[in-house]
Amino acid sequence: MGDILFLAHRIPFPPDRGDKIRSHHLLKALAAMQPVHVACFGETDADMAAESELTEIAKSHCLVRRTKPLPLAGLEALGSGKPVSLTAFESAALRSWIGTCLAKHEIDTIFVFSGQMGQYVPADFAGRVVVDLCDVDSAKFEAYGIEGSWPRKVIDRREGKVLAREEERLAHRADETILISENEANLFRSRLIVPAGTSICAIRNGIDADLFDPRKVEPHSKLFTASGPQLVFTGQMDYPPNIVAAERVIHKILPAIRKHHPDAKFHIVGRAPVAKLLDHDGQDGIRVWGAVPDVKPFLAAADLVIAPLTIARGIQNKVLEAMAMARPVLLSPEAATGIDAQDSVHFAVADGDPMMIGRALTLIDERDEAAEMARAAREYVLARQSWPAMLAPLEAIMRRPEAKRDAA
Repeated sequence: MGDILFLAHRIPFPPDRGDKIRSHHLLKALAAMQPVHVACFGETDADMAAESELTEIAKSHCLVRRTKPLPLAGLEALGSGKPVSLTAFESAALRSWIGTCLAKHEIDTIFVFSGQMGQYVPADFAGRVVVDLCDVDSAKFEAYGIEGSWPRKVIDRREGKVLAREEERLAHRADETILISENEANLFRSRLIVPAGTSICAIRNGIDADLFDPRKVEPHSKLFTASGPQLVFTGQMDYPPNIVAAERVIHKILPAIRKHHPDAKFHIVGRAPVAKLLDHDGQDGIRVWGAVPDVKPFLAAADLVIAPLTIARGIQNKVLEAMAMARPVLLSPEAATGIDAQDSVHFAVADGDPMMIGRALTLIDERDEAAEMARAAREYVLARQSWPAMLAPLEAIMRRPEAKRDAA
């Protein structure tokens, strides 16, 4: 194997959100195989401050701050016929650096993390191309187009349609296309107009069970000392599926729980909460924390971690993190997708608000049952969801051509 060029739509440092956690561990695994050159974007001051960490792992790198406004990306997309997802991540500077990197170094493989970055693979690149789509984003936008409100639903329907074409193009361009779960891989296969000539596999997300170890985390004092059950939801809080899930708890689930437990509190923990969530802060048992230095103390203090997502692609890191922290987790079938844990043993799955409310009350009232579920959840993560175990197939994916030549 020669060197690897790793393309990512966000810098894999710090690993503090779902996509960055996955790209972080993938990058570390790739760097352990061969020298890696990294081209990626940063969006925040924290992203740009993490460049020193990128320097330590990459043989060379290019970090470009993404500042293009979404409305401008939308106009460019309309003019070009491309998905907004691509035009939002178009950069002449990044494209120029990639061309120089390919000319200067012996790059054997381009590893594309997330479909937005497939546009940077040159048509004449003769090496191996591996694409980690993570999720079938086009299906997500199609769902937004059905469930959303006008005019956003019209925009999302278009995005789903044109993004599906780009995903299929990448599947045919790549030597291997990776999805985050077998369910997601099967969904992607079913959506291909011409499946012949594609190779698709799944690499599931892992979890750092040593980092998310309840024995090493001090529970958040304000939750730990509060009266009544403490419910916690974590995530990027300007992400539409997370917003919908939080609103579901606020309007449907929490009021029913508070009829039985008037002191019950719902904590929304995660960066960039939108205004319609912030408006509820301090009212009716709701606390919106926004960005926090560490979510682990909130998880450690939670009586129940809840994830009632109605739109979910791939595997939810928030669920695995709560399970690793030995907390009882209540989640929707959508949030459970791709996690082969057992309902009522490792977590509680509830479909619909009445069932969600009923199972929440049971876990709150039956403390021994909840504690046993929490213990089993951590054991499941330790046995089945470590990052080294999840990424074990990666080396074979990266080295497959050489193995074929050796066999010949």
